[in-house]
Amino acid sequence: MKTFIEIGVPKKFADMLSSRGIASPFEIQEAALPDGLAGLDVCGKAPTGSGKTIAFGLVLAVRLQKSKPGQPGGLVLVPTRELVVQIAAEVEKLTQYMSVRTLGVYGGVNINTQKKSVYQGIDVLVGTPGRVMDLVLDNVIRFDSLQKLVIDEFDEMLNLGFRTQVTSILSMLKNKRQNILFSATMTDEVNDMLEDYF
Repeated sequence: MKTFIEIGVPKKFADMLSSRGIASPFEIQEAALPDGLAGLDVCGKAPTGSGKTIAFGLVLAVRLQKSKPGQPGGLVLVPTRELVVQIAAEVEKLTQYMSVRTLGVYGGVNINTQKKSVYQGIDVLVGTPGRVMDLVLDNVIRFDSLQKLVIDEFDEMLNLGFRTQVTSILSMLKNKRQNILFSATMTDEVNDMLEDYF
């Protein structure tokens, strides 16, 4: 079994994970991190609880450049508010000693509060497709500076009926970006989306 350092994770991040009791990478982390940290696109088949969040969270923490106000450098799309909360918290842990600002957005809460947070500046936006689209349509968010796109639980997102919002968001993004996609299953619909947009 390899160590985090052996698969390209900088020592300060490996030490931080070790201090949390995470001594060696999970299977999906060992598979995804070398290419992810090298700036290459990654598409992985992995179920919930397999360690995906640390895999893409480390790529965001290690490789993200500072972004402009209202223009996140990293966008993480997930299907549920529970995942938004969980992933935003993990990215904050991984970037706790850096000046990376992370915001989680989802429906069912006051959008004006979220708008204020965006205006204060964000580097990583974690959100459900519906609420991210709301913020785009209100001209609060632009993707001109986007460097990293992460889509987690891609199959679940399509199952929940988010295809229209996801395709709308994808059509706004510039081609020059890194894509990291995880799905528990590789359905025909997931494969069609991969073919059309990546």
